[in-house]
Amino acid sequence: MYKALLLLKKIPKGKVATYKELARVCGISPRAIGRILAKNPDPINYPCYKVVASDGQLRGYSASGGLKRKAELLKRDGIKVVNGIVAEDYFYYYK
Repeated sequence: MYKALLLLKKIPKGKVATYKELARVCGISPRAIGRILAKNPDPINYPCYKVVASDGQLRGYSASGGLKRKAELLKRDGIKVVNGIVAEDYFYYYK
């Protein structure tokens, strides 16, 4: 769990990661990543709003405000969200 949260801090401003990409790096399933992020104890220090589905769609955000708030936070980071989707140009891949 801790590794997945630490990886959130490595996503640069203006980029997002996918559940699938986090899962690849952690060696677990994307659904497991979703469960970990849903229990994020500190969304300010571990920015789970920067995680989207592999097709760019905004998915679950359990912090107050839900997906609307997630879209606002992404836009504040300079990420364009169109009809609830982030373009692949914004995707970040871990090395």
